[in-house]
Amino acid sequence: MRKNSIKNTRINGEVLKELSEIIQREIKDPRIAPMTSVVSVEVAPDLKTCKAWISVLGDEQACADTLEGLKSALGYIRRQLARRVNLRNTPEIEFILDQSIEYGVNMTRKINEVIESDEQAAQNRGDSESAAADAESME
Repeated sequence: MRKNSIKNTRINGEVLKELSEIIQREIKDPRIAPMTSVVSVEVAPDLKTCKAWISVLGDEQACADTLEGLKSALGYIRRQLARRVNLRNTPEIEFILDQSIEYGVNMTRKINEVIESDEQAAQNRGDSESAAADAESME
Protein backbone atom coordinates (compact mmCIF):
# COMPACT_ATOMS: atom_id res chain seq x y z
CA MET A 1 0.00 0.00 0.00
CA ARG A 2 1.45 3.36 -1.03
CA LYS A 3 1.66 6.17 1.48
CA ASN A 4 -0.85 8.43 -0.28
CA SER A 5 -3.23 5.72 -1.45
CA ILE A 6 -6.97 6.08 -1.09
CA LYS A 7 -7.03 3.25 1.44
CA ASN A 8 -4.41 4.94 3.62
CA THR A 9 -6.27 8.26 3.39
CA ARG A 10 -9.49 6.57 4.55
CA ILE A 11 -7.70 4.85 7.42
CA ASN A 12 -6.15 8.17 8.49
CA GLY A 13 -9.57 9.83 8.47
CA GLU A 14 -11.22 7.03 10.44
CA VAL A 15 -8.44 6.91 13.04
CA LEU A 16 -8.60 10.72 13.36
CA LYS A 17 -12.35 10.63 13.96
CA GLU A 18 -12.18 7.83 16.51
CA LEU A 19 -9.17 9.27 18.38
CA SER A 20 -10.96 12.60 18.68
CA GLU A 21 -14.05 10.87 20.01
CA ILE A 22 -12.06 8.81 22.54
CA ILE A 23 -10.05 11.78 23.81
CA GLN A 24 -13.03 14.13 24.07
CA ARG A 25 -15.63 11.79 25.55
CA GLU A 26 -14.06 8.81 27.26
CA ILE A 27 -10.83 9.86 28.96
CA LYS A 28 -11.44 11.33 32.40
CA ASP A 29 -7.84 12.25 33.25
CA PRO A 30 -7.82 15.75 34.82
CA ARG A 31 -4.41 16.47 33.26
CA ILE A 32 -5.92 16.47 29.78
CA ALA A 33 -7.18 19.95 28.89
CA PRO A 34 -10.86 20.16 27.94
CA MET A 35 -10.01 21.98 24.70
CA THR A 36 -7.79 19.27 23.24
CA SER A 37 -8.31 18.35 19.61
CA VAL A 38 -6.68 15.93 17.22
CA VAL A 39 -5.50 18.00 14.26
CA SER A 40 -4.03 15.34 12.02
CA VAL A 41 -3.21 11.64 11.99
CA GLU A 42 -0.70 9.76 9.87
CA VAL A 43 -0.88 5.97 9.98
CA ALA A 44 2.08 4.14 8.47
CA PRO A 45 1.28 2.04 5.40
CA ASP A 46 2.08 -1.17 7.33
CA LEU A 47 -0.39 -0.11 10.10
CA LYS A 48 2.27 -0.55 12.79
CA THR A 49 2.69 3.07 13.87
CA CYS A 50 0.57 6.19 14.01
CA LYS A 51 1.53 9.80 14.58
CA ALA A 52 -1.27 11.93 16.01
CA TRP A 53 -0.84 15.71 16.10
CA ILE A 54 -2.84 17.32 18.88
CA SER A 55 -3.62 20.94 19.61
CA VAL A 56 -4.26 22.20 23.13
CA LEU A 57 -5.87 25.52 23.96
CA GLY A 58 -3.91 26.82 26.94
CA ASP A 59 -0.46 27.70 28.17
CA GLU A 60 2.68 25.59 27.95
CA GLN A 61 1.96 23.90 31.27
CA ALA A 62 -1.47 22.77 30.02
CA CYS A 63 0.17 21.39 26.86
CA ALA A 64 2.78 19.47 28.86
CA ASP A 65 0.14 18.10 31.27
CA THR A 66 -2.09 17.05 28.38
CA LEU A 67 0.75 15.19 26.65
CA GLU A 68 1.61 13.48 29.94
CA GLY A 69 -2.03 12.47 30.48
CA LEU A 70 -2.37 11.12 26.94
CA LYS A 71 0.83 9.11 27.26
CA SER A 72 -0.37 7.57 30.51
CA ALA A 73 -3.73 6.66 28.92
CA LEU A 74 -2.09 5.26 25.78
CA GLY A 75 -3.01 1.64 26.54
CA TYR A 76 -6.67 2.50 27.07
CA ILE A 77 -6.77 4.68 23.94
CA ARG A 78 -5.20 1.94 21.83
CA ARG A 79 -7.60 -0.70 23.17
CA GLN A 80 -10.62 1.53 22.43
CA LEU A 81 -9.25 2.25 18.95
CA ALA A 82 -8.87 -1.50 18.32
CA ARG A 83 -12.52 -2.06 19.29
CA ARG A 84 -13.82 0.77 17.11
CA VAL A 85 -11.67 0.48 13.98
CA ASN A 86 -11.41 -2.92 12.35
CA LEU A 87 -7.77 -3.11 11.27
CA ARG A 88 -5.41 -6.03 10.95
CA ASN A 89 -2.99 -4.33 13.34
CA THR A 90 -3.79 -1.61 15.84
CA PRO A 91 -1.02 0.97 15.45
CA GLU A 92 1.27 2.18 18.21
CA ILE A 93 0.25 5.81 18.75
CA GLU A 94 2.71 8.67 19.19
CA PHE A 95 1.22 11.98 20.27
CA ILE A 96 2.92 15.09 18.92
CA LEU A 97 2.05 18.62 20.02
CA ASP A 98 0.92 20.68 17.03
CA GLN A 99 2.06 24.30 17.23
CA SER A 100 0.67 25.41 13.86
CA ILE A 101 -2.46 27.11 15.25
CA GLU A 102 -0.45 29.02 17.85
CA TYR A 103 2.10 29.93 15.16
CA GLY A 104 -0.66 31.23 12.88
CA VAL A 105 -2.18 33.36 15.64
CA ASN A 106 1.26 34.74 16.47
CA MET A 107 1.96 35.61 12.82
CA THR A 108 -1.44 37.30 12.46
CA ARG A 109 -0.71 39.42 15.53
CA LYS A 110 2.69 40.43 14.10
CA ILE A 111 1.16 41.31 10.71
CA ASN A 112 -1.46 43.47 12.43
CA GLU A 113 1.25 45.26 14.41
CA VAL A 114 3.19 46.01 11.20
CA ILE A 115 0.05 47.31 9.49
CA GLU A 116 -0.72 49.57 12.45
CA SER A 117 2.83 50.94 12.53
CA ASP A 118 2.70 51.59 8.75
CA GLU A 119 -0.60 53.44 9.16
CA GLN A 120 0.89 55.52 11.99
CA ALA A 121 3.93 56.34 9.86
CA ALA A 122 1.68 57.31 6.93
CA GLN A 123 -0.39 59.55 9.19
CA ASN A 124 2.72 61.20 10.59
CA ARG A 125 4.07 61.77 7.06
CA GLY A 126 0.70 63.12 5.99
CA ASP A 127 0.57 65.50 8.95
CA SER A 128 4.10 66.78 8.34
CA GLU A 129 3.46 67.14 4.59
CA SER A 130 0.25 69.07 5.20
CA ALA A 131 2.05 71.27 7.74
CA ALA A 132 4.81 71.96 5.18
CA ALA A 133 2.18 72.70 2.52
CA ASP A 134 0.39 75.06 4.90
CA ALA A 135 3.68 76.82 5.66
CA GLU A 136 4.40 77.26 1.93
CA SER A 137 0.91 78.62 1.26
CA MET A 138 1.32 81.15 4.07
CA GLU A 139 4.46 82.58 2.48
